[in-house]
Amino acid sequence: MSSLELDALAAARARLGLVALLVGLAALAWWSTVRAMSGMGANPGADLGTLGWFIGVWVVMMAAMMLPAVSPTVALYARMTRQRGLPRPIAFTAGYLVVWGSAGVAAYALYALARHALGSQLAWHSGGRWLAGSVLAVAAVYELTPLKDICLSKCRSPFGFLLGTWREGVRGAFAMGSKHAAWCLGCCWALMAALFALGVMSILWMAVVAGLITVEKVVPWRRVAVWSTTLLLLVLAVGVLAAPGSLPGFVVPSGGMGGM
Repeated sequence: MSSLELDALAAARARLGLVALLVGLAALAWWSTVRAMSGMGANPGADLGTLGWFIGVWVVMMAAMMLPAVSPTVALYARMTRQRGLPRPIAFTAGYLVVWGSAGVAAYALYALARHALGSQLAWHSGGRWLAGSVLAVAAVYELTPLKDICLSKCRSPFGFLLGTWREGVRGAFAMGSKHAAWCLGCCWALMAALFALGVMSILWMAVVAGLITVEKVVPWRRVAVWSTTLLLLVLAVGVLAAPGSLPGFVVPSGGMGGM
């Protein structure tokens, strides 16, 4: 075997090891999330706890949900750097998670503001059911918008994204990971909002949303994936509004957005 073939084989093994590392980290994050959420309210409107606690859990959640979907991009980036070391791919991943962590801060602030301003008006049998159903319906509509299409294109074309935003060094890797996360956020924010409507502390709905995100980004049948997600969100919206007790795994709240 020639030296070029040996180098190619070594590079392939390194990329495979990197993907295995990211998947392993995702599995560890799932385990940690399950432990952290044990005993938490799995219904819409459940208390999110303090900001520090929530952000810690949120970042772990994002690692669990997003690393499988972003691992092909990180592996391609590692290949394009032509290096066997991990600093740059890890910096790329870190930049990705920082953006999603910032999104968690914004989500927590919006959630806390709604609880403070509306409170009892969002009791489940008052406005809470309509809010949850509306969020799911909006998420379904967003799936078919041009903005969603553009953002998803960036997520599904890692080679084009990397070529168009290439920067050298560890700082460049962090910046590229952050920019990729921004496109990913534009693609997935509505699905994350749907997760809040279904129960952000529910492991079941976390797994469902994570599966939808991965399918949309990875499977070759793009239209089928998007339309399937749209249909599922519409079914969930109708179910939440018409018969929430019949939805498998959905916990019907017993009160408003606070104190449950």
